[in-house]
Amino acid sequence: MSVDPPSSGRPTGPPSGPLSGPSQPPSGGGPPSEPPSGGGKEPEPRRPWWGSVPRVAIIATAVVAAVVLAVVLSRPDNGGTGATDGGTSTSSGEVFLQPAADTGPDEFTESTAQEDSSASPVTPSGDTESAPQNAVRGVNGDAPGLYGGTRNVASCDVEKQIKYFEDAPDKERAFASVVRIQPSEVPAYLRSLTPVQLRMDTRVTNHGYKNGAPTSYQAVLQAGTAVLVDDRGVPRVRCACGNPLSPPVAQQSAPKTTGNAWPGYKSSNVVMVTPAPQPVDEFVMCEPDGEWFKREAGDTGNKDHKTKKPDKSSPSASVTTPTAPSDSTSSQPPTSEPPTSDTDTSGPTTDEPPSSDTQQPPPDSDTGSDTGSDTGGGTTEQAPAS
Repeated sequence: MSVDPPSSGRPTGPPSGPLSGPSQPPSGGGPPSEPPSGGGKEPEPRRPWWGSVPRVAIIATAVVAAVVLAVVLSRPDNGGTGATDGGTSTSSGEVFLQPAADTGPDEFTESTAQEDSSASPVTPSGDTESAPQNAVRGVNGDAPGLYGGTRNVASCDVEKQIKYFEDAPDKERAFASVVRIQPSEVPAYLRSLTPVQLRMDTRVTNHGYKNGAPTSYQAVLQAGTAVLVDDRGVPRVRCACGNPLSPPVAQQSAPKTTGNAWPGYKSSNVVMVTPAPQPVDEFVMCEPDGEWFKREAGDTGNKDHKTKKPDKSSPSASVTTPTAPSDSTSSQPPTSEPPTSDTDTSGPTTDEPPSSDTQQPPPDSDTGSDTGSDTGGGTTEQAPAS
């Protein structure tokens, strides 16, 4: 058996202690020793917290969100209190009283009315039963005595109206958009209408012109207002301002009237004109002196001829609820905007016109409302004469 040579004194295995130095720092309190200069990789220096890209992105997002939230919460119309109904006055509940001689806001043209408010006012007969607050009394457009004027005298100068639009193509385009025709068709359209004067305070949708586009708002035109009516007897143009007109729009609740009421105004006497069942060949009209005459549809008075007084000289009215316009000429253009008003609609309403010292001209008035319960429909209004 061989004997192994004696050990040289060097360890033949790994040391029994840990390979690294002591886990605790030296107790001397001095700075740690520098790392060896050879071969070892220097530790990467520590970046500040704001140097991290993900952290910066998170912080920026939080700041932006805070700013947006602050802006939203600070808006005066937060919660929908300042919202409007598609740019129309339909849900605002305001109806503007427009006297016959008042041009009104945002007129399309200068006045083309050729005679004063000479039509003799008349009170509608017929149904006076109670009705929903957003209803009015409707009268057929062919009813004898619905319109008046002077025999052989047109209440509106149609050719002058056409000339105004020829000189203002932008307004002509806006007018055409409301009545849903091409601008080139405006002259023929105007010549197809019949000039008359209202004999009853009449509710309509009035369209003004502002900032290059048509506006729309609910209005009552006073008896005596000069208008152009279509072949179904529906008012289509107000001669005092050249504004296109369309049937009134239904409102969700009883409307609040704004503006200057005229003597004798009563909300229960307001009517809206419903289209005649058939095209009208001749309108039976009343003169200021009580005489009666007929005017052919589309004629300016040259062919007027006398006629006898009808058996029923006061047009009959029945309770009618306006309907929201759809795809007809009564539709309000999508760019329309109602005139602004600060009217307080929270107070009680009355059937009597507000006093003159509290009324303001539409549409920028601060007047109260006038929608008596006897209207049978809060959407009734009075029409201004032109």
